Amino acid sequence: MTLTKSKKIKTINEKTLIVTLDIGKTIHYGYFRTPQNQDIKPFRIHNTRQSFELFWKKLSQFKHNHGLDEVVVGFESTGSYAEPISNFLRKKPVNLVQVNPMHTKRVKELTGNSPNKTDRKDPRVIADVISLGHALTVIVPEGAAAQLRRLAHARERAVERRTAMGNQLQNLVFVIFPEFGDIIKPTTKTGMYLIKHYPDPVSIANLGGKKLHSIVRKISRGRYSQERVEKLYRAALDTVGIAQGKESILLEITHLASNIENENRHIEHLEAQMALYLTQIPYSDSILSLKGIGKITVAGLVGEVGDFRKFKTISEITKLAGLDLFEVSSGNHNGMHRISKRGRALMRKLLFFAALNAVKSHGIMHTKYHTMLDNGTSKMKALVAVARKLLRIIFALARDNTEYDEHYVGKHKYKLAA
Repeated sequence: MTLTKSKKIKTINEKTLIVTLDIGKTIHYGYFRTPQNQDIKPFRIHNTRQSFELFWKKLSQFKHNHGLDEVVVGFESTGSYAEPISNFLRKKPVNLVQVNPMHTKRVKELTGNSPNKTDRKDPRVIADVISLGHALTVIVPEGAAAQLRRLAHARERAVERRTAMGNQLQNLVFVIFPEFGDIIKPTTKTGMYLIKHYPDPVSIANLGGKKLHSIVRKISRGRYSQERVEKLYRAALDTVGIAQGKESILLEITHLASNIENENRHIEHLEAQMALYLTQIPYSDSILSLKGIGKITVAGLVGEVGDFRKFKTISEITKLAGLDLFEVSSGNHNGMHRISKRGRALMRKLLFFAALNAVKSHGIMHTKYHTMLDNGTSKMKALVAVARKLLRIIFALARDNTEYDEHYVGKHKYKLAA
């Protein structure tokens, strides 16, 4: 059996100019270094077109003066602040790389034996890290994949806002009607309907048991039994919720309920757009053939990765997700294996929830998951292992543009035996 491992590609040679950027919100600091350690003092770059053009002119002149052929531009992973200048450089003949902030932090203390942090010191440290070969190539999503990344992040923010408002709503409902949440969860469809139209326990009591049951039965489509509705009605008649200042609380409850409904519509619209752009990804149907993986999960993963086909090995994808393993061992001490978490957090989250779905009774990883549990593996470690396995399968499906075959292993063993 042949094991495929990712190889460190040496991007720095005697003809490579190292350009580094210490990214800021309004001002970046640039720095040039030749393979012979000839450099210039870090200089300012403003977030304007004119400043970017002057930076490129200065870079081109420095490259020409020292007879260099290639340019590697590196910067720390700094989120949205790096996007304008990285987008500008992406259209230039340069190789963009990113440096892990943890690496620069450790190398920084070797420079002058001091943890001193300055805008003029950081670009030099980033250059040191790149020279050592500890940098990752930046794969920028394009076309539909770029749209999917933006949509996935927008959806994530919308879900966070909805969750925060849902928590506030439940707290306020508890103050005036503490029994409500024990009977019907406020953030469910039925709970939201009652809160929006009958937020006061008095208004629920005024409906009468029969009418309340009719409303709940219609909204929930018979999900709640008559006994449960009667329990809610009795609780409304004899609630221990506060009465003083209730009007002000009801005003805020109505506002939150309306905002949650708007957020739900926004999320539905985002998901519809994600499904639409997903159809433009050539290998999306291959990944969707994996049982238990939905369109939103696949759209989010494609957006985070950019293009699965641009990665040569599974190790690169695993590191991007922060699911690569490490251990801290010394002497007779054998450390536990853990995931690095130095990658895209949303990608890990999507894979974790996909793993939860895959280990259900009819999921493709149900047997594997329970085998690990029977061997003494904790539930969390088993789920992380399943997430890693799913990522391997997804990468293979996208790479080969083929459909998932649940019985592939059995067929392969049969062929070997034959």
